[in-house]
Amino acid sequence: MERVVQFTGPRQVEVATGESAPLPPGHLRVRTRYSGISAGTELTAYRGTNPYLTRTWDPEARLFRDGGPGISYPVVGWGYSEVGEVREVSPELAGTPGMPKPGELVWGIWGHRSEGIVPAERMIGHRLPEGLAPLAGSFARVGAIAYNAVLAGDIHLGEDVAVFGQGVIGLLTTRLAQLSGARVTAVDALDSRLARAVEYGAVRTLNARTDAVAERIREATDGRGADVAVEISGAYPALHEALRSVAVGGRIVASSFYQGDGVGLRLGDEFHHNRVQLVSSQIGGVPPQLAGRWSVDRLQQTFLRLVADGLVDVKSLVSHVVPIADAAEAYVLLDERPADALQVVLEF
Repeated sequence: MERVVQFTGPRQVEVATGESAPLPPGHLRVRTRYSGISAGTELTAYRGTNPYLTRTWDPEARLFRDGGPGISYPVVGWGYSEVGEVREVSPELAGTPGMPKPGELVWGIWGHRSEGIVPAERMIGHRLPEGLAPLAGSFARVGAIAYNAVLAGDIHLGEDVAVFGQGVIGLLTTRLAQLSGARVTAVDALDSRLARAVEYGAVRTLNARTDAVAERIREATDGRGADVAVEISGAYPALHEALRSVAVGGRIVASSFYQGDGVGLRLGDEFHHNRVQLVSSQIGGVPPQLAGRWSVDRLQQTFLRLVADGLVDVKSLVSHVVPIADAAEAYVLLDERPADALQVVLEF
């Protein structure tokens, strides 16, 4: 029997079972080993705040429209960072260049399910890099989100960069910004995460609850402010403080999936008077100026290569590996006790 995680309502989790489906042409069957839980986007579906639950996204008009939900409960198989073993390849795909073979470990997106039936074109080039532990493969997507934000920031050697939020993606952003030549100031409300940010390359840390963040950043940059700030916490007050913290003409990369109305965000203040650039980074695409050379797949592949080369540590970010049978407990942990967890991974 196959198992899949589903949300049957806000804060309601089940592990459903079902028969294994036949493999259609043009697909691979992958047996899941690990599947990482997103503490941002995924929790919006768990909590019931995701806009798709109340409105419909029109992909042609690129607009959300009122009148009905785009998705409804049960939400089945959410999850976007999996690693597993190829068990079966559709026969007509034999000999296709770059096609993974049975027995090989691959990474990709097929959701929190014990078995993924995945279109073959999505798995070309997705073999786990040699020497990389299987658990690390579950970081391909979250690492790409951080990488995308750093590319959107257009960071230059020697620039001052502030990263707001030091959860998993924030810590990876701090490390990638530091590798790009930035002097990174890490901002978070938890001292434990700020201590971890120093390990990931931050030269300065500020507590969002006790420090005057914008003032301290300007003092540390001769009154100028940060060249770039990446906001990855998802909190509107943090986005506003990021806007206060950058130099005239500085850039803010909003890389979070913000929910609800923008309480705490005042665009008539520093944003307006300092002519701040505010850009969105979303993993559905790369920064427009890089679209000719970069793709989301390249982001993921490059990130995993950095991990395999020892330049980025993901192993220490895993705080909990939870058996799939206990999936509901994993979501309660992330929802109610976020200070106790970093990356939570489901094990099949």
